[in-house]
Amino acid sequence: MTSSAKSNLLHFGMLAGLVILFFILPIYHVGVLSRVMVMAIYAMGFNLLFGYTGLLSLGHAMFFAAGMYGFGLAIKFGGFPVPAAFVVGLMSAALLALVVGLLALRTAGVAFMIVTLMFAQTAYLVVLYFGKYTRGDEGFILQQAERSLFGLDLTSETGRYFTAFTLFAVCFIALAKLVQTPFGKRLVAIRENEERARMLGYDAGRYKLYALIVSGTVSGLAGVSYALLFGYIGATFSTVQYSIFPLLWVLLGGAGTTIGPFIGVLFMFYLIDISSGYTNAYMLIAGVVLVLLTVFAPKGIAGTLKARAFPWLP
Repeated sequence: MTSSAKSNLLHFGMLAGLVILFFILPIYHVGVLSRVMVMAIYAMGFNLLFGYTGLLSLGHAMFFAAGMYGFGLAIKFGGFPVPAAFVVGLMSAALLALVVGLLALRTAGVAFMIVTLMFAQTAYLVVLYFGKYTRGDEGFILQQAERSLFGLDLTSETGRYFTAFTLFAVCFIALAKLVQTPFGKRLVAIRENEERARMLGYDAGRYKLYALIVSGTVSGLAGVSYALLFGYIGATFSTVQYSIFPLLWVLLGGAGTTIGPFIGVLFMFYLIDISSGYTNAYMLIAGVVLVLLTVFAPKGIAGTLKARAFPWLP
């Protein structure tokens, strides 16, 4: 079996496994997996920029929040139906990513990190400033009736799970295919040696801008999905903390791998969930585990498996 066939089998087998888990897991774990899949979309968007293009953003929460608020405000104040609000949320994230990209990509390295962090902090302050509409840190709730789609109740356990699964599956397969295209290969070339990529005739700046727009839009999709499925929208999701989370998830799972983001989110969610059942110092346990993984598996879980045993892993 070729590496490509093994990779495809892994991707579709993983999706099939998620469908099967719905029917055998208790309700609590079904709810956790719904949240994991939504946040894995966020991590996948971040991974495209960081893992494949080599750009470390410390401000991705602004894209997540742009999608979330674009969707939520369109419903709450615009009276938009869910499909139209969904598009508004995606366009909000994509437009923000375009503006940030045109400005932030004038810098590189540490300066790029700082600029994205500054943009994210600005976005957070904007959310607070327009508290009359956003309700600031308190946030607001979208009612159950406002989150139905073609008469389907997306707030039920089944509706929420399979909506999250559908969105996750589309992003998972689409990004897996994208990184195998010439566009994806050029992003990897830029990550590995940008100067050599320029010498070969590639417009690195343009490709990085495209990568940032796609990354920001996918992250915005995660924000839209969270608002749609869980109904809460608040300024917390635009804080620096939510910019750090996808970095941790991707590093844990394996940067530059298609399955790494999901593994990282799943691992972190259950690590905190299980450890919090034994002690209030669960973040200390999580910190120790993160340090150990960084020392003994610096490429992340999937990255280490790929390097040591399964070179065909995507």
